[in-house]
Amino acid sequence: MRVDGESQDSNGDIPFESRRAGNSATRNREWSRDRGPTGGLAQDYAPGLLSRLATPATMVIGGSACISLSAIFVKLSDVNAGTAAFLRCLLALLLLAPLAAVELRRLGPRARRPVLTDLAAGLLLGVDFVFWAASIRDVGASIATVLLNIQVLVFPLLARLLTRTPLPRGFWLTAPVLLAGVALAGGAIGNPEPGSSPVTGILYGTAAGVAFAGYLFLTRLAGTHPRTSPRRGPAPDSPTHSSPRPHIAVPVCTATFSAAVASGVLGALWTGIDPMPEPAALGWLAALAALGQVLALLLITPALPRLAPATGAALLLLQPVLAIATAVAFLGERPTATQYAGSLLVIATVWYATRGAAGRGAESPALRGEGRG
Repeated sequence: MRVDGESQDSNGDIPFESRRAGNSATRNREWSRDRGPTGGLAQDYAPGLLSRLATPATMVIGGSACISLSAIFVKLSDVNAGTAAFLRCLLALLLLAPLAAVELRRLGPRARRPVLTDLAAGLLLGVDFVFWAASIRDVGASIATVLLNIQVLVFPLLARLLTRTPLPRGFWLTAPVLLAGVALAGGAIGNPEPGSSPVTGILYGTAAGVAFAGYLFLTRLAGTHPRTSPRRGPAPDSPTHSSPRPHIAVPVCTATFSAAVASGVLGALWTGIDPMPEPAALGWLAALAALGQVLALLLITPALPRLAPATGAALLLLQPVLAIATAVAFLGERPTATQYAGSLLVIATVWYATRGAAGRGAESPALRGEGRG
């Protein structure tokens, strides 16, 4: 689940950092307090549209709806995986670059180390895009979106191996259930959808999920570094002191640039890249970049930190649900009964894992990325 970017926590925390527990409604009110003098990226760049979205919850719902269409746009474009991945990055950069320029003028530059980390993360994002597009061709838009949830397993493993972050309680219990759900959803176990290629589809979808988990992990590392060197101002405990507002568009634009490089290289070596596809195909990819990447970023990034983790996790799970519904309705995809059962198992397991982490006062990986498109 993702837009192609991650919300940067203004507190600079790391995965699974403890948060104060409490009543869900109370925590929602606490998390919805304004984190900056002007309210964030949404208010900066689209005040007319986003100010009419009454609550953070409706913003996440709208962003999830945008992301759920991403796989459909890839399939409707009918281009190979390398072309889809490379062109979506280029088209997204046309929209992200002006937003990043405005953000740099308002907030100042990012420090060198997180910029380099964002560039490294973007390389993994480009690999993710290519493999995800390949999985869509093999197992369909609906199932490919479900398969990406494998990142919920990979992310905490990376955090454990590289930063010794403790694994969430019950991780080893939910992991085999999620893997079984992935095998069922992809069609490796049970009956696959006629015309699909379940084995390669699952392999490509798993590779995409692993690459995306690496992207999430690196962007979290980038988010823990200060934006710039400290400036003169009120003392940290002063009543007038406020935490510096985080960059949102700049790190996503940086990662998207290196994703274009990675997807261009991998796509050229594997599937080839058509720089001038049919106008209809280009239109679908432009819709993918505008909705699944940029608009979803504007909606979800400022909204997630203003929701309690359990609420955000539940709303983000609308992405695979809506992806299945729209692919069945508009593309005529017909997953089998066992694939529906596997999809339900994956979604339920992710919900349980993220809700359990949130209930213990820790943010889950699903809440670290605003989704995936």
